Amino acid sequence: MIVCLCAIAGKAQVLSQQRAGAALKEALSAGIQEATARLSAVNGYYGNPLLRILMPDDAKPVVNTLQRIGMGYLVDSAVLAMNRAAEKAATKAAPIFLNAIRQMQWQDALQILKGSDTAATAYLRKNTYTRLAQAFRPVIDSSLQQTGATNWWEKLFTTYNKVPFTRKINPDLSGYVTDKALQGLFLTMGEEEKKIRAHPEQQASALIRNVFGALSSAR
Repeated sequence: MIVCLCAIAGKAQVLSQQRAGAALKEALSAGIQEATARLSAVNGYYGNPLLRILMPDDAKPVVNTLQRIGMGYLVDSAVLAMNRAAEKAATKAAPIFLNAIRQMQWQDALQILKGSDTAATAYLRKNTYTRLAQAFRPVIDSSLQQTGATNWWEKLFTTYNKVPFTRKINPDLSGYVTDKALQGLFLTMGEEEKKIRAHPEQQASALIRNVFGALSSAR
């Protein structure tokens, strides 16, 4: 009888762990769809002051000099084009994230559930960053060409480099925008995760509400 009860308890624990893992995957999938849809919309990056991609620090002398000589519109055009490129690339994120979630083991899911309020985001960053960068960069490169950002960038630095007594600057535009786009993506993912953990009652799924609600009560 004791052995039987232990077996039943063990099975119940496994089922509970499986439910927790399923709830996490469901919550992450929903958060990913929400976050990537928001970022890939027009002004997803550009319209958000926390995510807007600005000129790199190395280019600050360029920005200051061009604004001083009345050519700040070159800077504004480059910034807008960089953000439009990031918004277009964000459409590539969801399939990569969802694939990583499908491959997540329930042991990983349990550790994430017990972890910090951005533990899932940290897990996804670790397991998807390289693939995301590989997917984002060609889209950003192409978009920068199509939106004219590359031309604006060339004009920007060509104009600046003609200014006497300035240090010549020519950073990697595509690499810079890709890195900033991914930073914004994971920042947004982290905020979505915090929202789910803090307010499970607002989730449509009963499974998510029950599992995350229990976690919230236990803390």
